[in-house]
Amino acid sequence: MRQVAFPGVASRGVAGVVATVLALVATVLLTPSSVAHAATDTSPAWSGSASVVSEASASSVEGRCTDAGVRTFGPASTTAAIVGATVHDDNVYVVSRGLVPPVLAEIDGATKKVVRTVELPSGEGGWATTVSGGQIYVGMYPVPDVHRFDPATGEVLTVARLGGSSGYVWALTTAPDGTVYAATYPDGGIWEIRTDTHEAVLIARPVPGAQYARYIAADDTHVYASVYTPGRLVAIDRRDHSVRYLNPPELGDQSYGPITVDGDRLITTSSHKLITMRTDGSEVLMVELPDSEVLIDALAVGPDATIYATTRRSGSLYRYRPGATEMERIATPAPYDEHRAIVLLDESTMVGAAGSGAVWWLDVNGGTFTYVDLIEAGFPPGPERPQAIAVTDDGTVYVGGHWAVEVHQPSTGTSTRVRVPGEVKAMLVHDGLVYMALYPSTELVALDTATLEVHRFGTILHDQQRPWDMDYDERTGLIVVASAPGTGLLEGALTVFDPRTGDMDVYPGIIEGQSIMSVDAVDGVAYLGGDVLGGGGVSPTRDSASVVAFDLRTRSVLWEIQPLPGHRTTQDVIVDRGILYGVMKREAGTWFALDLPSRTVRQQGFIGSYGETFVHRGRVFATVFTGQIFQLGPSLSEPLVVADGLGDMWYTNPQLAPEAGWYGWGIKDRDLAWIRIDPRCGVPVSEAGALRDDAAVRIGDVM
Repeated sequence: MRQVAFPGVASRGVAGVVATVLALVATVLLTPSSVAHAATDTSPAWSGSASVVSEASASSVEGRCTDAGVRTFGPASTTAAIVGATVHDDNVYVVSRGLVPPVLAEIDGATKKVVRTVELPSGEGGWATTVSGGQIYVGMYPVPDVHRFDPATGEVLTVARLGGSSGYVWALTTAPDGTVYAATYPDGGIWEIRTDTHEAVLIARPVPGAQYARYIAADDTHVYASVYTPGRLVAIDRRDHSVRYLNPPELGDQSYGPITVDGDRLITTSSHKLITMRTDGSEVLMVELPDSEVLIDALAVGPDATIYATTRRSGSLYRYRPGATEMERIATPAPYDEHRAIVLLDESTMVGAAGSGAVWWLDVNGGTFTYVDLIEAGFPPGPERPQAIAVTDDGTVYVGGHWAVEVHQPSTGTSTRVRVPGEVKAMLVHDGLVYMALYPSTELVALDTATLEVHRFGTILHDQQRPWDMDYDERTGLIVVASAPGTGLLEGALTVFDPRTGDMDVYPGIIEGQSIMSVDAVDGVAYLGGDVLGGGGVSPTRDSASVVAFDLRTRSVLWEIQPLPGHRTTQDVIVDRGILYGVMKREAGTWFALDLPSRTVRQQGFIGSYGETFVHRGRVFATVFTGQIFQLGPSLSEPLVVADGLGDMWYTNPQLAPEAGWYGWGIKDRDLAWIRIDPRCGVPVSEAGALRDDAAVRIGDVM
């Protein structure tokens, strides 16, 4: 893989790339009785075929607009992924990610089994956990509630709401006297919770204008937090709530990661460094992470002041001994995973919780460990928000989720869950492989459709974190990936991968001051859609999102324009017969049609929300978060609503993987769904009633 420095080009983000691999499929007729998930199907019975349909048989159902337009087949993607994790009395407590209702599970430290689960009364998960007075406290998202679980009685009590009706409790910590402190979004706040009265008070917003108070720790006198953006490491006096900045001068306003306190030492991480200092900000010591690692995601300190840290991208556990010059790798108990917490149970035993849904126990002296998959240990998996979807010629449907791909055979009602090393943000099918771009590693992998073996091709890196979209260009035989950087950075990258040779070229900064949300490759040109907000948490330097044409043969920018001045994020673009269609995000619901020869906007409108575009049978469609699918073109005076009532349960952008006939695979709520998109059954927007506004913050927008 090589980096190519490149000033000034565009961006994009789509999962409708499956349109490039559509082909006629064999007829597979399904009836409700032949589908294992039929009991969960609440859609009306169909008089025609109920699943994958060939072009010939599709003609018998595609015009029946009075029939049900959606048929469901049970959960699209299941998970036992976790966010919050803590330890009490050697038992591990973890909180599910993305399930409704969220689940708190107790894992017995002796048997390594899930011995109890309880449902929490609000939210979709809880990043924040702490223990105070023998009680487990959990801070939720996307509502900023704090719940308390009593292990002795099994009771759950809602303690407080830290702010308005939406938000994140990112972190909780317990001071030596038992007082609980919280770090929250979007107020960038530090809250104090009295465990005796459950009174919750916002004691500081330590960085004016900042929205993210992300990590937190406390001692007898102060609360310590990392806040961004701008990035600040702060100490808040617990008595008078005064704020002191602790940023080492040589680092400036960089974002800081996890924080822990050990006596008079504060331990944190920033800018590829492990940092220790006195709690007053003096005597700063910095140690570089190993070259293969990007950041530290969990910290713990031993009784001899040894610092333990788990790292991304490898998922390894490292140790830093006082006075050493570098970090020492102990083991890799959860390869390529991200960690929610590590806790030293005694001088030699550490327990760790991995985000994909696993817990491990490790001997820090010998490096041996026991790894436990939570589903195998008894954690009940549940339906999560899907992140990507694709369908192959034989009718197999692939749904990307959190560290896994669900492989569905609708003709038999069976499915197989395959682990992959990350969240599947984008997918496409090519030459017997399902290619996937993963977060947070930025790794490109592929699933063999015959063997379900995972092949690994390399990582994008170059400060990138979210690969939003990918496409295949038939003219050049290349796969292109659009990506955005991590928090605090603006510029994305276009990655060009040759599946024939394995060569991977990364072009960061193609669009100056913008990330790349979307890419559509046509006849050797990659069309990119940009986002001036980049990775978030940083002030933009431009006020309008760009669309860029990038020549894949010469690897050069052909042109760049801002089609809609003042619109900041081009969520998705697609090209059809000389017209580029785009859907905007921040100004949710705006779409446009750009004439490529003249580079002028020939049409602009509103579809209520944002999502992804795709081309099928000569028509251009858009799926959006209001649970609707629209036909945008060609040559329409206004969009047509061709599907409705699908819900808003996508974690990334709403998508559809079309197949023969006027049908495609997507989701309804969290179920896999076969969806009719026949334009002859469409309703003009002007006749469909008021479009629903989707201006609220999406789950993925703040992750």
